Amino acid sequence: MTTVDGTAAKPALPRSTKAPFALLGAVQITLIFTLAAVAVPLPHIGHEFGLRREELLLLSAAYGLTFAGLLLFGGRLADRHGGRRVLTAGLLVFGSSSAAAALAPGYAALLVARFAQGVGAALVAPAAMALLRSVFPAPAAHRRAIATWGGLSILGATAGNLLSGVVSALASWRWALAVPLVVTAAALALAPRVLPPAPPASLGAEHVPGQRRPALDLTGAFLVTAGIISASYGLVLTDAWPWTSVRVLAPLAAGAVLLAAFVATEHRADDPLLPPRFLLDRRRALGLTATALTAAGTATVFVLFSLHLQDERGWSALRTSAAFVPFAAALIIASRVAGRLIGRYGAALVTGGGLATGAVGLMLLALLGVGGSVPYAYGMLPGFVLLAAGAAVSFAGAAVLATERVPAERSGLAGGVHNTAMETGPTVVFALVLAVGGDTASLTATAALFATAALSLRLARF
Repeated sequence: MTTVDGTAAKPALPRSTKAPFALLGAVQITLIFTLAAVAVPLPHIGHEFGLRREELLLLSAAYGLTFAGLLLFGGRLADRHGGRRVLTAGLLVFGSSSAAAALAPGYAALLVARFAQGVGAALVAPAAMALLRSVFPAPAAHRRAIATWGGLSILGATAGNLLSGVVSALASWRWALAVPLVVTAAALALAPRVLPPAPPASLGAEHVPGQRRPALDLTGAFLVTAGIISASYGLVLTDAWPWTSVRVLAPLAAGAVLLAAFVATEHRADDPLLPPRFLLDRRRALGLTATALTAAGTATVFVLFSLHLQDERGWSALRTSAAFVPFAAALIIASRVAGRLIGRYGAALVTGGGLATGAVGLMLLALLGVGGSVPYAYGMLPGFVLLAAGAAVSFAGAAVLATERVPAERSGLAGGVHNTAMETGPTVVFALVLAVGGDTASLTATAALFATAALSLRLARF
C-alpha cells in the first residue's frame, strides 16, 4: 500500500519510538481527562460545598480558561527553551495543583487549583507536540504519529466522562481529580530516560548567527491570554444569563478589545508570539476549524446527554457513565484505522469524511436521542457510535492538516495553536448552538456546522 505522496505506508511505529510516544500520549490523554473530570460529578461537588449555579459554572470552566489562554505562550516557550525542559516544568505545576485539587478543603481552594492545573497543562501540551518532532524527525513518520495523536484528545475526554462518574459513584469525586497526579508522577520519573534531551529549536530562518535573540513577546502573551480567558468566560456565562446581560457583554467586549490589540501588536513585534502569516495556510486553517468543530460536537453531546440522562431520565452517575462505553469503543476502533485511511486517501478527504459521519450521528441524536420515549439502544446508541467514529477520524486528519509543513523551530507554536483550537472550540460553538434553542435545535445546529465544514474540505483545492 502506498500513501498519497508515493511513499510506502507503515502502519506500525518503529520500536525505538514506541516508549516516547506512549509516554507523551498518556500525558496528552491525562490533560484532556482532567478537563472532563468534573463534568459528571459536578452536582456532587456543588452539594458538598453548597455552591450556587454561577460558582459551578466557574469551577467547571476554570481549568479550560487558563489552559486555552496560555497555550500560545507555552508553545513559544517550548520552541525557545526545548520541549523536554518545558514539559518537565509544566508537569511539576500540573501535578502539584492536581494534588491540591484532590485535597481541597473548600470551593476557593478547589477553584485556584483548577486554574493552576490549566497553567501547567498549557505548558505541557505544546511541549509534548514539539517533542514529537524530535522523536519522529522523518516527515512520513511524523505524519503517522500526528494522525494517531489526533485521536488521543477525544479518548481523554471520553475517559474523563466515564471514569469520573464511576469513581464518584463508588468512592468520591476527589479520587477522579487524583488520577492526573499518578500519571504526572510516572511521567516525571520516566521522561529523563525515555524522551530525547532535545535542545531548543532553532530561532527561525530569519535569525542570523551571532546576533542577539529577540526578546520574548510578553506583551502579546499577556494580551492573547487575557483576551481568550475574558472572551471564553463571557461565553461560559451565556449558560446562566442572556446574551444582552452586562455580566455577559462586559467580558465579551473586554476579550474582543484585548484580542484586537494582540493582532495589532503581533504586526509590530520583532519575534511575534503568533506570526501573522502562520494562519494564512489554507490546509492549516481548515484543519484548525475541523479540530475546533469536532471538539465542540463531542463536548456538546457529553454535556447535553449527561444532563438529559440524569435529570430527565433519572439515571445514576454510574449508569450515565456506562451509557458512553459504546462511544469509547467506537472511538478506539476508529482511531486505530484513521492513520491508514489518511495514508491512502489524504488528510483532507479523511477529515471531511469524518465530519460527514459525525454530522449523521448528531442528526440521529437530535431526532431520536433526546426524546424520552425512544429506548437507549435505538435512540442514542447509533448516534453515539457514528459520532465517535467520525470524530476519531476527523481529529486524526485535522491534526495532520494543522501541523504539516510547519518548520521544526515552530513545532511548539503549531502545538499551541492546535490545542488552542481544541480548547476554545467547545466554548465558542457550545455557546452559539445553545442560543438557537433546546437540545434538539442545538444538536441540529452542530450537525449543520459539521456538514458545512465537510463540504468545504471536499471542495478545497490544495
